[in-house]
Amino acid sequence: MINLLFVLIFIEMGIILSLTFATPARKISMIGLDRTKRGRGLVVSRTIAGIMLLIFSSSLYTLVKTRESVPDSIMSPTRQVLMANHLLEASLLGFSMFMGLMIDRLHYHIKDINNLRKRLDAMKQLK
Repeated sequence: MINLLFVLIFIEMGIILSLTFATPARKISMIGLDRTKRGRGLVVSRTIAGIMLLIFSSSLYTLVKTRESVPDSIMSPTRQVLMANHLLEASLLGFSMFMGLMIDRLHYHIKDINNLRKRLDAMKQLK
């Protein structure tokens, strides 16, 4: 699952970079995000985000329970590896959800800026 999360983070980073700079890739990304937010795409993305949040909270709960079950911070190497694995998974999930939120907000702001520019151009033509 960790490899999948790394791939997801790199894809999200690519989308954020394409939205940040005014390149031809921005138009393609905007069209893709517009289509994703239409119809059933929004329901699917919210369901996936809910599942990711559930897995994130499960990983955090497992981290806390593993830490509480060991007296005086004496852990076996197996538990240390398990804790490191859960910590990496939880941090990747949290970062991925944060980047998804960044993509959503960037998309919203770019769309808003484009609408404002269109209105400004229309007002200039009326004068």
